[in-house]
Amino acid sequence: MVVIRRLYLKCQHNLVGDVFEPLPRKPGRGKRVDYEYERHGVCNAFMMFQPLAGWRTVKVTERRTKRDFAQVMRELVDIHFPQSETIRVVLDNLNTHNPAALYEEFSPQEARRLLKKLEFHYTPKHASWLNMAEIEFSVMVGQCLKRRIPDMATLVRELAAWERQRNDRQATVRWQFDVQQARSKLGRLYPQPIQW
Repeated sequence: MVVIRRLYLKCQHNLVGDVFEPLPRKPGRGKRVDYEYERHGVCNAFMMFQPLAGWRTVKVTERRTKRDFAQVMRELVDIHFPQSETIRVVLDNLNTHNPAALYEEFSPQEARRLLKKLEFHYTPKHASWLNMAEIEFSVMVGQCLKRRIPDMATLVRELAAWERQRNDRQATVRWQFDVQQARSKLGRLYPQPIQW
């Protein structure tokens, strides 16, 4: 029996801290934060999202390199879906998101083993909104990241709590984009009938 998983991938996050300690909340008022902030760099958050199962996981890395992508793909195959024969991964066209990344990171035998299970599907350029992970990433930002997070350890802890909560509820994306809407929005990508 072939088990096919469809996963969506998305990434990137800025680390920002406060210059001055925020003032605590008061009744009828939110926490008061000064406009000044300190940049603490950038890190990466790979989101793997399986909308039909209401499952997601977020992997935080220091960078967004081919090596990081390859390691996430191995984790996907070996840890998250070891019993699956095929895993369809829907992702954007970032230059690090390609099969060659696995060959650069692993031995040819290991890369081939992983790639036999992975089937990559890229969203059209300028249409990354077709990637459901973009929608889930937006939810994550609104519910968890729409504030200053100064370091990776805090980010990992906060994302793990958010991920647990969403997975426990099996929260998913209600996709409403159909073929007719695709033809309308992406008309230039579809062949037009010849008018005589």
